[in-house]
Amino acid sequence: MHQSGHHLRAILRRGDFRRLLAIRVSSQFADGVFQAGLAGSVLFNPERHTDPVEVAVGFAILLLPYSLVGPFVGVLLDRWSRRNVLVAANLLRAVMIPVVAAMMWAGYSGPVFLALTLVVIGINRFVLAGLSASLPHAAEVDHLATANAFSSTTGTLFFSVGIGAAVGLETLFGAGDHGYALVSVISVFGYLGSSALAARFAPGDLGPDDADRAARPSFLAVARGMVEGFGHVYRRPPARNALLAITAHRLFFGAFTISTFLLYRNYFHAEGFFRSGVVGIGQVFAASAVGSFLAATVTPVAIRRTSPRAWVMSLLLLTAGAYLLLGGLYRMQGLLPAALIGGLAAQGIKIVVDTTVQYECDDEFQGRVFSVYDTLFNMSFVLGLLVAAETLPSSGRSYGVLALIALGWAAVGTWYGWASARTPGHLAEAIHEPHLAVPAVPSAVRR
Repeated sequence: MHQSGHHLRAILRRGDFRRLLAIRVSSQFADGVFQAGLAGSVLFNPERHTDPVEVAVGFAILLLPYSLVGPFVGVLLDRWSRRNVLVAANLLRAVMIPVVAAMMWAGYSGPVFLALTLVVIGINRFVLAGLSASLPHAAEVDHLATANAFSSTTGTLFFSVGIGAAVGLETLFGAGDHGYALVSVISVFGYLGSSALAARFAPGDLGPDDADRAARPSFLAVARGMVEGFGHVYRRPPARNALLAITAHRLFFGAFTISTFLLYRNYFHAEGFFRSGVVGIGQVFAASAVGSFLAATVTPVAIRRTSPRAWVMSLLLLTAGAYLLLGGLYRMQGLLPAALIGGLAAQGIKIVVDTTVQYECDDEFQGRVFSVYDTLFNMSFVLGLLVAAETLPSSGRSYGVLALIALGWAAVGTWYGWASARTPGHLAEAIHEPHLAVPAVPSAVRR
């Protein structure tokens, strides 16, 4: 604890680190405000009769840029001045968001609106990656781990604060086209502040330096690396089975997610503590977050006392039962505990899959494999959203779809138990060794 405090004091003494942190805080606070306004406009706008497909498209807007743009961002950040990227990216968002907000105000949600929103969200990947890539220029090597942890945690906190601020503003401005447009416009001030702070750095202060430029890959090399990463993991059955399991899990999780949003938007009504609409979805996220925290606590112990295979299989079967029995009540009182169990399962499975990939794949392929992992993780979720959107009624209530989701999870759990028993892999062999370090938090952040 004393050592951590020493590192933290050391990085906070540096003015360049404090300025970089302020850029992150301002930008991610604005992200929270804008994305909450966007989600409200697309998902919970009482002035729009949103059908399931429109809701699914709204989710896709928030997720697809990270999957499609993400692998190539590093190439450009090792070519361009990162200071200039931070200045220009935040200015560009500040210019584009009023246009998006004007479309919200007018009630327009056509292709141009979707395209502009995809660009705004996609730019965020450049900003977050640019901040991370710049950090070694604003912190000593000995303090870099602390700087990374403190920066990312603080940024995530202010993203959540931005969401909370947006919800408060929505109660002030009203839940409708005009209210959500005004909320979105307010995010511009955060982006302008972030850009102004970045402009105080000299163009070369944040890199890339000569070493970065010398090692930079080409776009073709990144695409080839994705193919090589896929081939590498395919040739390692334990890692391949783990990725297939989490991909299938995310597919069904996407289907249930859109059902949940439709239920809270169009079916449920407030009952005391249990709220519908945006507040009710916030309760679902909170329950899921509690489950995720429990998973980070119990998963390392659980896989040592049983096995990675047994833990993942149990979580998938538990999820199937919980969503079928509790979610099938179609009451908020049942859905919240189901969300807690779902959060426990999702995070527990992810921890095991992350660790399996780390153990089974060669170190020089880790980056490429995790790029494949990121893409599968997000794309399967979006696919689940879109497929379910075509079959669900606008209320979100369908016993047939719910049964298919639950049976799907049960089938994946059964298959994974069988497949991983045939090829247990290095993690299963090392699991009871005292030196094994199972990460309590996934090694790669997927946003």
